[in-house]
Amino acid sequence: MKKILLIFGANGELGSGVANVLIKKDFDEIYLFDFKFDQQHDDKKIHQIIVSDLANEKNVKQAFEQIKTENDSEYFLFSTIGGFFGGKKIWETSYDDLMNMFSMNLLTNFNLAKYFSDLVRKSTGGAIIFTSAYTANHPEENKFAYGMSKASLSYLVRSLAIEGESINLSSMAIAPFILDTKSNRKWMSEANFDKWIKPEEVGKIIYDLFNNYKINSGNIIELKIRLV
Repeated sequence: MKKILLIFGANGELGSGVANVLIKKDFDEIYLFDFKFDQQHDDKKIHQIIVSDLANEKNVKQAFEQIKTENDSEYFLFSTIGGFFGGKKIWETSYDDLMNMFSMNLLTNFNLAKYFSDLVRKSTGGAIIFTSAYTANHPEENKFAYGMSKASLSYLVRSLAIEGESINLSSMAIAPFILDTKSNRKWMSEANFDKWIKPEEVGKIIYDLFNNYKINSGNIIELKIRLV
């Protein structure tokens, strides 16, 4: 049975770190999606596909049309898609701020869930892992719009886990607190970076979750700190 991997947001710091781990694993075909790629892969099993504005269902539909549908295969998707907005109280948050977070964190991933489910429905099964956030379950000051949209994503994850049973689809998410990325280091330059989880470490977790997808559906794995 073939194993086919899809990564959305594969060129970002989290996505590229995860991809660097997963492309060395036992996947037969790999599809990487993003609006640009800084590195080109020569391996014929790796397909790099340009896609933008995943809140637009038409764009997601067109992306999935480029994937071969094989009924004797398992499909695996990891989504890094989302965005951050913070620094304002609830009463300072505009309608547009809130809707933008729902568009980036919920609507994009709803579209991915919808079309990936249809892909899995035509195969033997598979798993999808989203990127939620620690603050979705642990509210923090000045992060209402971000946390609310990520909490809605967590609801999508658990709902899809229930509905996915009938098509052998597992739905999960990781919920990081702070990841060790260049942008986060610049934002919190005085922090102890050794306690931050590395994108490549997330890649190892994603691979383990995929390998055990039949018993992990519905779980949202919180990633707060690494031990040093």
